[in-house]
Amino acid sequence: MALVGFAVRYQHSKLRQQQEVAQLQEAAQQQALAAALVAQEDERQRIAGELHDGVGTILALAKLHLYAPGTTPAPEASRLIDQAVAEVRRISRNLQPATLQQLGLAQALRALVQAVPTDGSLEVRLESDAPLGRFIPPHELMVYRISQELLANGLRHAQARHITLRVQPGPGILTLIYTDDGQGFDPAALEELPPPGPHGQTVGMGLINLRSRVAVLGGQLKYHTEPGRGTRVEAVLPVTLLPASQNSPSYSLNS
Repeated sequence: MALVGFAVRYQHSKLRQQQEVAQLQEAAQQQALAAALVAQEDERQRIAGELHDGVGTILALAKLHLYAPGTTPAPEASRLIDQAVAEVRRISRNLQPATLQQLGLAQALRALVQAVPTDGSLEVRLESDAPLGRFIPPHELMVYRISQELLANGLRHAQARHITLRVQPGPGILTLIYTDDGQGFDPAALEELPPPGPHGQTVGMGLINLRSRVAVLGGQLKYHTEPGRGTRVEAVLPVTLLPASQNSPSYSLNS
């Protein structure tokens, strides 16, 4: 009996140690992931600043020289410079969403949906069950990036005619529900996706990025899809409201 009792206690102790090691490993992975995403956003901000202040300024000076006294600018050259300036601004906005910083998540999500290029064959809608207030900046940025990833994945792969991003705010929780009527995919293949490789593999990177961002917020990601039957992705995200003294009025998102 003593030997049996010792064996049972040993097994329980070993199991507890394994659980503690697994929890420590998971916590370390989450910390590394959070640090990587913060570094990624810092790099985005740096590149956006260099595009705006560096390349944008050079293009503006080039156009001034193009119209210098005594010169006869070619219309095509002026048009190309204008296109380059517009493209630099677009890339800069995508890297560093100024609307998010200045006007908040509700306006930024609306701008994100409105910026989706459509040719009449695709409808993208943004819906909400209730007005959306302001969250602390790191949470607003992460929710925005998750929404951006959901829409980007749908536009790249779904081949859908209708895409809806639904925002459901609740006490301490924000739920994002993405749905489309596209071609869907095989969930079993999704589960077999390997982690990102050292050289930044592209296969499945959108879904891997989505999982990573949801995990940083300590949220939950659920999806339902099958080939030919569309896709539904639900992200339940813990979020923190700004203090009442800093929170601006809530905005409706329905569009």
